[in-house]
Amino acid sequence: MEARALVKNLRIAPRKVRLVVDAIRGKDVEEALNILRNLPQHSAPVVEKLVRSAMANAEQKEVADIERLRVKTAFVNEGPTLSRFIPRAMGRATPIKKRTSHVTIVLSD
Repeated sequence: MEARALVKNLRIAPRKVRLVVDAIRGKDVEEALNILRNLPQHSAPVVEKLVRSAMANAEQKEVADIERLRVKTAFVNEGPTLSRFIPRAMGRATPIKKRTSHVTIVLSD
């Protein structure tokens, strides 16, 4: 059986979150948590919280032994983009795209 957790509309760009998610894919849960604690990226604590949430979901659903869980799949999709504008010289405006992410973690034994 599988246990999953997801976070939507995370206000970090998907390409930045993918660096962190790629580091834990296929690892044991304890090893993944150790990796996430030591990563300097801003999205590492968010992904760590998501892994812990998936572990709690597995415990709640009584899927498997918590120590035997592995990160089966972990992926990041692009969420809605917020469009903003910044004033520039000579009365012009330049668009700024504030990107968001949808992160999904699936744990299995």
